[in-house]
Amino acid sequence: MAQDIKIVLIDDKDSLYNTLVDAFDKRDLTIQHAKDIKKAKELLREDTDVIIADINLVDEECISVIKDYKTTHPQTLFYLLIGQEIESIEPPSPYLTSIIEDYLFEPISPPKFKAKLELALGKIRGESRSLQIVEPLIREVKPFFIFRSAVMQRALYNLPEIARSDHTVLITGETGTGKEIVARAIHSLSSRARENFVPLNCGAIPESLIEGELFGHEKGAFTGAINTRKGKFEIANNGTLFLDEIGDMALNLQTRLLRVLEDRWYYRVGGHEPIRVNVRVIAATNTDLSQAVEKGLFRADLYYRLNILKINLPPLRERKEDIILLARHFLERGLSEMGWSPPFPTFSPETIHLLESYPWKGNVRELRNTMTRVATFLPYNTDKVFPIHITPHLEDNFFGRKTQDILLDTDNYYHIPMNLKMSDIENLVIQETLKRFNNNKTKAAKSLGISIRTIRRKTNQMRHS
Repeated sequence: MAQDIKIVLIDDKDSLYNTLVDAFDKRDLTIQHAKDIKKAKELLREDTDVIIADINLVDEECISVIKDYKTTHPQTLFYLLIGQEIESIEPPSPYLTSIIEDYLFEPISPPKFKAKLELALGKIRGESRSLQIVEPLIREVKPFFIFRSAVMQRALYNLPEIARSDHTVLITGETGTGKEIVARAIHSLSSRARENFVPLNCGAIPESLIEGELFGHEKGAFTGAINTRKGKFEIANNGTLFLDEIGDMALNLQTRLLRVLEDRWYYRVGGHEPIRVNVRVIAATNTDLSQAVEKGLFRADLYYRLNILKINLPPLRERKEDIILLARHFLERGLSEMGWSPPFPTFSPETIHLLESYPWKGNVRELRNTMTRVATFLPYNTDKVFPIHITPHLEDNFFGRKTQDILLDTDNYYHIPMNLKMSDIENLVIQETLKRFNNNKTKAAKSLGISIRTIRRKTNQMRHS
């Protein structure tokens, strides 16, 4: 970190000030502490690079002081400091968001804080995150998909060749991963693109009705059949039939489907004349069909007939590089539908971290719906999307379980008994971290984001206490 970074902290507590002082050498940064706005005014008579203010101290006077300061010092960064209960924070007014660089969530992780400042102040050159599309595969399927992750590139690597063939395809993946979009892409890139693409969700239609949906029926075939009706196979003739949730299809109907795939003809329900069809079938499932075969729930011969070509779509949590691309796309689409015009709001760094940390159990579909809600309720003329714009639209119980995961960005936890003093908690964390690194003070200090001098001082104090 450069030597000339100066911070003014407006906070009536000492915890963050002590954390930063312990974590960084004075040569790294200079931090001045104001416990009220009166003291802040005095400190802001001098130049500073960063202002951090506790949200509980940010009133109209504080906003006015900082806004006036940024008028003459536009390069100064202003961060709003809030506690862990981020889901309870009301979205700020446009007057406040116009001067906020981002949010800082307590407890602060010094390494993450340092990286945030270095990047924001332009003191280092980070790795390029250009979104330029250069890979031939991405260029070819770009009209259908938004991705840049290696895992998604591997999943779709053979899609152009699959589209050019005419074999049946089995698409697997969790709910919401985009199986129907893949099926539509295969159809659109195939020689059948000018013909019908006909989707049918096998799990959404009662067993008693799905046979008629697939194969149609003749007039008078059953009570209520007042007209002859074409089935999905006939409607999709020369095109593509997409059978979603194929694993939910009844066994007796699986037998008939297999016969149609093999012979390319069938009878309508109640019919006596064969209906010949030329249809490419693409099936999809969010279940493991091989296990269903072992349990006798799915016909083995139909499974192997469908599983000639296969695409397995990864869940969104394994495509972290794609989350922001998709979120930005869905947000801008939602804002356009609401009548907004470019330039659209950008995501703050903490918002990006939040979106990439969220588990997205509903995958791309959940992300799309979330960003649609964000776009619907985003205050007009907002120029930056902060976490507090996102959190009201996520699972209510998510933050109770995962706040530490999001804000601390770590996979390791220590059990801390209740009713310990803060000094005892610090000692406990240092002791456990030293154990983790086999008493290597350099590695422990780096992990904790404090100087080697600080960890030596703390361990000496523990020995003599």
